[in-house]
Amino acid sequence: MHADESIGGPRDDTNGGTPPSGEAAASVDESQNAVPPAVEAPAVPDTSGPDGRSGLYWRFAIGLIIVDQITKMLVRGAVPLYETKPLIGGLVDLVHVRNEGVAFGLLNNLDLRYKWALTTALAMGALLGITYYANYVRREERLARLGLSMILGGAIGNLIDRALQGYVLDFVDVYWGTWHFWAFNVADASISIGAILVFADLLLVKPHASPSV
Repeated sequence: MHADESIGGPRDDTNGGTPPSGEAAASVDESQNAVPPAVEAPAVPDTSGPDGRSGLYWRFAIGLIIVDQITKMLVRGAVPLYETKPLIGGLVDLVHVRNEGVAFGLLNNLDLRYKWALTTALAMGALLGITYYANYVRREERLARLGLSMILGGAIGNLIDRALQGYVLDFVDVYWGTWHFWAFNVADASISIGAILVFADLLLVKPHASPSV
């Protein structure tokens, strides 16, 4: 037995028998206790609308449906079927006509036994397409969201008429001299304006660039 072993106890073989200095010991402790940085998940773009499900303004669409149904009810009580009442002389008349086709009288002259079923199916298909497309509209695309909401409200307004009565009531007759535009209603106007807004968003509004990786 060596004298140094008996007096000082067993040697520390680490670092050549020399205990680590204060700075070295602190660095060793910090390296052992260091917590690895948390890995952040990649950001997922938010494609949901204000209600968390789609990009539609549902309250606005429901308001259009209510206005459409109220105006049709008022016209039924104020204007007899196929009668006309001047609203703006030489420009706009209130009429009461039944449209058994689609928007603006399309397919109205088509002679089919179950035409109401065909037009209802077309309206349902349009609603499904609108709802599907709305799921991919981002929050910042307000013009497209507004347009889709108007299309949806108008389509549902006319669909209610087709489902309950088999036809749609049109009551606005815009004309100039002997030229007459197709008779329409609030739902038709909402669909037309909404389509213009959607196309304007697609063609005129600058697309939002994706963030670089």
